[in-house]
Amino acid sequence: MALSRKLGRRRNVTTWPRMSSTFWAAVLLTSLLIVYCGQLAAGTCEIVTLDRDSSQPRRTIARQTARCACKKGQIAGTTRARPACVDALIVRSRQWCEMTPCLDEEGCDLLVNHSGWTCTQPGGRVKTTTVS
Repeated sequence: MALSRKLGRRRNVTTWPRMSSTFWAAVLLTSLLIVYCGQLAAGTCEIVTLDRDSSQPRRTIARQTARCACKKGQIAGTTRARPACVDALIVRSRQWCEMTPCLDEEGCDLLVNHSGWTCTQPGGRVKTTTVS
């Protein structure tokens, strides 16, 4: 008998808790902020993955993947050794040095078959980048 009386007094746990409208406004704003922060601003890029392979002597192979949110007429490319949005015509024509892929003190040269470029440092070190 005492057990049935206790069950009858229990509150209904399936109803929503009563919270103030300020609480729900804060929850809504927080969720919108989380969704918004996952988006990139137009014309910007971020590096998603970066892999380095130094197994061969005097040679390091680096592969990186970037995520870009480019404006109309732009495409993901490289500017000053960083991922960036560049004019799509540069990529279509394969004139890679026009997007200024090397650092300021480095010289840029196209590979013979236009499959990439080289950046030559003043000390003679050469960095080769190929596009796949």
